[in-house]
Amino acid sequence: MTRAGNHRATQEAAMRAPSDRAEDNPAVAAKRWTFVMTWFMRILSILWIMKGLSAWAIILGIWTPIGHFESRSMGYQSTIIYFALIDLIAAVGLWMASTWGGIMWLLAVLSHLILAAFFPGIVSGGIMTMAFFLTLVAVYLAVSWLAARGG
Repeated sequence: MTRAGNHRATQEAAMRAPSDRAEDNPAVAAKRWTFVMTWFMRILSILWIMKGLSAWAIILGIWTPIGHFESRSMGYQSTIIYFALIDLIAAVGLWMASTWGGIMWLLAVLSHLILAAFFPGIVSGGIMTMAFFLTLVAVYLAVSWLAARGG
């Protein structure tokens, strides 16, 4: 075989060989979105641990005068206890990057948004808080869709 023929065969073999670029490999892209999803869930977990612990601080009177929680309405007390439990349960599930953690987190966020919209005196429902929670939900849904689509 001539030298030119050998060179052409080498070029053709190189064109048929799989690319080593990450963008050309769908498995790497799928792993990338799974990695992003895992770390997004872990960051959410840290935020929701703080949110759950702040609810426990209200119950225990750490940030409020002693007896302040007990003197509030039964609806307020029930709501704070609900979020003290569901936020920490959701945080554990998010940290584990499990499906039930995402579902519990969505339940906690949507509960907060609904209560903030209809009962603003019970939970903090400023426009910035609601916009922040809605943004987190949108990002969670987008990243989870990309991770599921990629593999």
